[in-house]
Amino acid sequence: MYKKLSDLERLLINNKVSKTLALAVSQDAFSLNAVYKAYKSGYITPVLIGDRIMTESIIKENKFDFKDARIIHEPDPEKCVELAVKMAHEGEVQILMKGNVPTPFLLKGVLNKDWGLRTGTLLSHIALFEADTYHKLIAITDVAMNIAPNLKDKIAIVNNSVAHLNKMGIASPKVAVLGAIEMVNESMQATLDAALLSKMNQRDQIKNCIIDGPLAFDNAISFESAKLKKIKSAVAGDTDLLLVPDIEVGNVLYKSLVFFAKAKVASVILGAKVPIVLTSRSDSEESKYYSIVLAALA
Repeated sequence: MYKKLSDLERLLINNKVSKTLALAVSQDAFSLNAVYKAYKSGYITPVLIGDRIMTESIIKENKFDFKDARIIHEPDPEKCVELAVKMAHEGEVQILMKGNVPTPFLLKGVLNKDWGLRTGTLLSHIALFEADTYHKLIAITDVAMNIAPNLKDKIAIVNNSVAHLNKMGIASPKVAVLGAIEMVNESMQATLDAALLSKMNQRDQIKNCIIDGPLAFDNAISFESAKLKKIKSAVAGDTDLLLVPDIEVGNVLYKSLVFFAKAKVASVILGAKVPIVLTSRSDSEESKYYSIVLAALA
């Protein structure tokens, strides 16, 4: 059981993990700081793709010592993305990271039919939180990619996230499918999907995890709340992964944890040929660093 994001570093060290990372549009101080910290820790070898003069200026100003880093000069952001994605497509890099470039630019390259990173699997986002108010790390999916996932999408999102948690050493993560209530209500699609996902898990159609739902947020993360409502569940109060019904719920929950609960967070895009570090502009340097660590575990 992991209690802190720093526990993930021990996992990288124990398994002697080292990946090559491409930073697309590298002239970004926040991203470079996170990349440098991961590089100095020995987890990655960076390829910096962007405006060389601007990138080297940031490196010099911050006294970064990128001895082994490769810098590819390309002032055009779209061409930077193309180069980075093609390197991932060809297997030259194992992690793709967004630098100083709008997210739609990066995703356009990732989804390119000829040289993109499609695998036939739905792309989805997972965020891993360290909150003082919870007894272990807890993940949330999907808060950034899929707007209103249907049942088929939710199956893919769960499978992506569970596979990643399995690689982290969590053999059978407990998945809470969130809804506004704990009972199935035919007028509330989220509760119907939750019930179907739970039954599919019981019938071994969704493997390597334990799924229960619908569960309201309080029941998913609190033994006491589940007990008061007489909910018998192997998941309630000990959840590893929260599956949100849509992006609105996920986005609000994500930002509430960060800004109200002061939780630390790492996040990554799953389902492509390589994990993609696609952090928000409002994410801290620490968050960007732990997102690289999380991606290196894939």
